[in-house]
Amino acid sequence: MRQVRLGRTSVSTTRLSFGGAALGNLFTAVDDTTAAAAVDAAWAAGIRTFDTAPHYGLGLSEGRLGRVLRGRPRSEYQLSTKVGRLLEPVAGLVGDDLANGFAVPATHRRRWDFSADGVRRSLEQSLLRLGMDRIDTVYLHDPDGHLDQAIAEAMPALEQLRAEGVVGAIGAGMNHSGPLTRFVRETDVDVVLVAGRYTLLDQSALTDLLPAASERGAAVVVGGLFNSGLLAAPRPGATFDYAAASQELVHRALRMQEVCARHGVPLRAAAVRFAFGHPTVASAVVGARSADEITDAVRQFDLPIPDALWSDLQTSGLLPADVPVPKDGT
Repeated sequence: MRQVRLGRTSVSTTRLSFGGAALGNLFTAVDDTTAAAAVDAAWAAGIRTFDTAPHYGLGLSEGRLGRVLRGRPRSEYQLSTKVGRLLEPVAGLVGDDLANGFAVPATHRRRWDFSADGVRRSLEQSLLRLGMDRIDTVYLHDPDGHLDQAIAEAMPALEQLRAEGVVGAIGAGMNHSGPLTRFVRETDVDVVLVAGRYTLLDQSALTDLLPAASERGAAVVVGGLFNSGLLAAPRPGATFDYAAASQELVHRALRMQEVCARHGVPLRAAAVRFAFGHPTVASAVVGARSADEITDAVRQFDLPIPDALWSDLQTSGLLPADVPVPKDGT
């Protein structure tokens, strides 16, 4: 799979990245064998960039991903994780973590910490869980409610770690493009990860984040390609950003599916490829909880998509006319 550089760094990424949230038992449990098979299938399909976070299953995702990747040559893949939430053990079992979205025992509590010390402690804990001696890319994770501290304290700490060679690339990951734009303009980030804000149904990142990143030479990684489900299987009752999708959004997604069908292309394929119409997008993160899911995602990514499909989506008003779209071979 084709690889590109992240901004001005020496860190590269495959066009598709493996998202490790499901390895942390996102919403429902996944057994160790199934989780390992998903990572193995991603590797077999050519994916060499793997993303995780302490938040995902209270460290379960990091532990599982590390166990599988430690059997691979370290120079052949790129690994990213996140800082900003410290995991602190609790005394005894106090239920599960489903309130935070993960089907794991609540053995730890999360504590927000975007101080310089918190960044270093979080990274040290992640290295232990992963069983690694280095991480290629580190993101500040969801600093929405801590922007001033994240910019004033966490980012300088990451810049120092980058200067020391402990990490190769630094950035921030959020579900909102506006705050990420502030990071691009006010700090020396190499890459930002934006989830759900540059998809077939939501191109809000095009108004602020993508132009700023392009101007500053920062790379953009996109996640949430299916907006949590609606673009994967549009139907009444489907979810959009982890809540029930409105009737208007369901109707729009169904119309997109009809346009895609006329060209013999699954809507999922268009959803995976769409963001690559913008030259600043370096990679798309695809979450998977099984080998079949990640194999299907790569298959959709590889499908030929005629330029006429994008043109039809635009002329029908389902995509704005000024949104950059992939061209054949993009």
